[in-house]
Amino acid sequence: MVGNSGNLIVTGGSGFIGSNLVRWLLKNTEYLVHNLDALTYAGNNDSLSDCVENDRYNFWNVDITNAPDIERVFDEVRPDKIMHLAAESHVDRSIDNPAAFIKTNVIGTYVLLENARRHFDSLTGDEKSGFRFLHVSTDEVYGSLGPTGLFNESTPYSPHSPYSASKAASDHLARAWHDTYNLPVLVTNCSNNYGPYQFPEKLIPVTIINAIAGNRIPVYGQGENVRDWLHVLDHCDAMYRVLSSGTVGHTYNIGGNNELRNIDLVRLICEILDVERPRGDGLVYSSQIEFVVDRPGHDLRYAIDASKISSELDWEPAYSCREGIQQTIEWYLSNEDWWKSILDGKYRLERQGVKQIFTGKL
Repeated sequence: MVGNSGNLIVTGGSGFIGSNLVRWLLKNTEYLVHNLDALTYAGNNDSLSDCVENDRYNFWNVDITNAPDIERVFDEVRPDKIMHLAAESHVDRSIDNPAAFIKTNVIGTYVLLENARRHFDSLTGDEKSGFRFLHVSTDEVYGSLGPTGLFNESTPYSPHSPYSASKAASDHLARAWHDTYNLPVLVTNCSNNYGPYQFPEKLIPVTIINAIAGNRIPVYGQGENVRDWLHVLDHCDAMYRVLSSGTVGHTYNIGGNNELRNIDLVRLICEILDVERPRGDGLVYSSQIEFVVDRPGHDLRYAIDASKISSELDWEPAYSCREGIQQTIEWYLSNEDWWKSILDGKYRLERQGVKQIFTGKL
């Protein structure tokens, strides 16, 4: 366990990455962890049910765009560190409702930065020198790669969706608050995360849940889009490494070294499910795959050059793709109550982001 103690704020701690990070911090550090989450559709406190009784965990049901509430939290908590993960993050939803992404990702980040600056300016001595603000972002801000090449920390931004544009804006704000106000900011840009507690509209849980339910398994276009897959626990380790040891003002790209075409990933999931939970009719799960109309502005390929965090902070991903996917599938098969409680609400695995390109059902 890392010996650091004090107050650490995690925004968006009830979401997929955030809940895994909160649990990781409680296990691996001595911080008092304060989770700030508005509990929108993707925030789920059931993801942290095992942490509620931990006396080092505190939950604050606040919206990061609400400046008075955030000011109150900062005044009461007086954080030593901030890990800012709260964001609207689903590309398809951003196509249907970009306003929510501008509000949370841009305005929310501004509110946090301003309160962090006010708090930082009140600090002295070791408290001031130790304060850090980690802004967590995505590789999607870089746009799309061709068949070769990797995103590095100097790659120019070229966002292609309302989601990635809103995250690019928030990244620029974070860096500006460092350059203008000397706020000790660090920025990370990660590749696609996967693992336990991921909201069921993302590709991997969608594939698992639809497969075992006997539904079609939708794949956009011809499944040629390539992503670098990063296990969420590898990401948690990397974020904390940057927070505790990274150079203030720097950006660190975090990738899993696991590039796969979407169709190959879906087929891998089907192959593992054929062993873990065979269909009763003797057919294979890949027979349920169905290609559907692609999303607008769907980037062809993302891939991360993680050599900077590797060389400077001695970080490498621990999970291979097959191992991580196998464990993720086993988690979803063993935790049906968690995702079924989500599907029992308003969300029904409906496709988002298609209003602009067709009407009716596929």
